[in-house]
Amino acid sequence: MKLDEIDRRILQLLTENARMSYVDIGKELNLSRVSIRERVNQLIEGGVIEKFSAVINSEKMGKSVSAFFEVDCEPSFLVEVAQTLVDNPAVASCYQMTGPSTLHMHVLVEDFSRLEHFINKELYSLQGITRVESHILLRRFKSRTGLKL
Repeated sequence: MKLDEIDRRILQLLTENARMSYVDIGKELNLSRVSIRERVNQLIEGGVIEKFSAVINSEKMGKSVSAFFEVDCEPSFLVEVAQTLVDNPAVASCYQMTGPSTLHMHVLVEDFSRLEHFINKELYSLQGITRVESHILLRRFKSRTGLKL
């Protein structure tokens, strides 16, 4: 789908505030509500907008420890390990990365005791894992909530 400048501006406004009304977007861009609705519908139908969602502050939800993991797996166990991990409520995201059957994972937990439990009881116990590297988040400078256009 080819995007023009108006589409890009609509996307930027929705990235900043997904609850912004078509009327308010129209006022910002000097277009009618109907025109904005049609363009947003085209962006949805074209797959540019996948879904609308809320960004939740994990710390306010009691998840104050954020850790990132690189998990190497035996190739024959990669999908099984990934499926087990994505079903774990502590796992916020999990991606297959280039490299030797590597998963990149973001984990959010309440405290360091819960992180230790996750690592020792829920991660190391999985068959097929060959290496785990972890990094604990100290401070967030930028978090992606949408694509800068």
